[in-house]
Amino acid sequence: MKFYTNSHPFYCGIDLHARLLYVCILDALGKTVLHKEIKAHPEALLQVLSPYLGKIVVGVECMHCWYWVSDFCEQYQIDFILGHALYMRAIHGGKTKNDRIDSYKIACLIRGGNFPLAYTYPKEMRATRDLLRRRTGIVRHGADLKAHVVNTTSQYNLPPNKVNLKNICAREQIKNTFDNPVVQRNVDLDMALLDCYAKELAKVEWFIEQQAKQHQPVYLQLLRTVPGIGKILALTLLYEIGDIDRFETAQQFASYCRLIKCKAESAGKCYGTQGNKIGNAHLKWAFSEAAVLYLRGNPTAQKYLQRLQKRMTKGKALSALAHRLGRAVFFMLKHRTVFDEKRFLTG
Repeated sequence: MKFYTNSHPFYCGIDLHARLLYVCILDALGKTVLHKEIKAHPEALLQVLSPYLGKIVVGVECMHCWYWVSDFCEQYQIDFILGHALYMRAIHGGKTKNDRIDSYKIACLIRGGNFPLAYTYPKEMRATRDLLRRRTGIVRHGADLKAHVVNTTSQYNLPPNKVNLKNICAREQIKNTFDNPVVQRNVDLDMALLDCYAKELAKVEWFIEQQAKQHQPVYLQLLRTVPGIGKILALTLLYEIGDIDRFETAQQFASYCRLIKCKAESAGKCYGTQGNKIGNAHLKWAFSEAAVLYLRGNPTAQKYLQRLQKRMTKGKALSALAHRLGRAVFFMLKHRTVFDEKRFLTG
């Protein structure tokens, strides 16, 4: 975890909400020079910060509505920092908690060099990343709909439907499965939603791919050279990583991708691991999927997995393979090189 340690004449902590902001400004000596609630509007924020332009840093906790504050600070050339919500537990402690106290604590964290930094995602790629995440959520809901059809078939003790509901003809076949019209109507609702999802997701995926060709075309081409990484996984990796140069080492990148576990130690004793949920869940999913798909139809990779399984379980072996893929992707993007399978399996 990195902390913001730069010095400024003034430090501004904002407790951010959708409609209101509570702003606290401290000077270099820690004296409160302004502490008030304002509307969440650029003009109101500019009026408060105008006397301190060029001499102040603004910090907010990472939550759903930080985008406009970041863009505002960029427009007026104000230093902006984003706080990692998980590590900012210090502002939530204490006997009393309110917006006024939280904003003061944020300002104190910045001034004291204890403000935990989160990545301020680039403005030009931000909306596309959100659209890609929305697409992932809809795909998972589609999987729930397919599971509901399978469970309904089992519920009424009918033979299993050995069809792939991704296909239009398979969905049409399911529409004539149940004798009870109410049950059939329930399943028809699933089929109607799946039909709609199939049409709209195809358009969304094409649109995202066109955006990626404008944002990071080189990254996209390099990622597609890895066996098992197709269009969707490549797009997910591209937009969740952002700028690869923000990671100094492969270990930092692997940690961000949730591909490693950290030991919990105290007084020379190990108490297991912790922090397994800290990092980017989307990258963890992407590399886990890539590891499984990399093995499909790849005898050389399967032999490598078998070697790993001689000293660990299959689950841990797959995790180790995902970790190795993550490190390979890090160096590929860092050095702008394509995937070298021979070096990957023997290095």
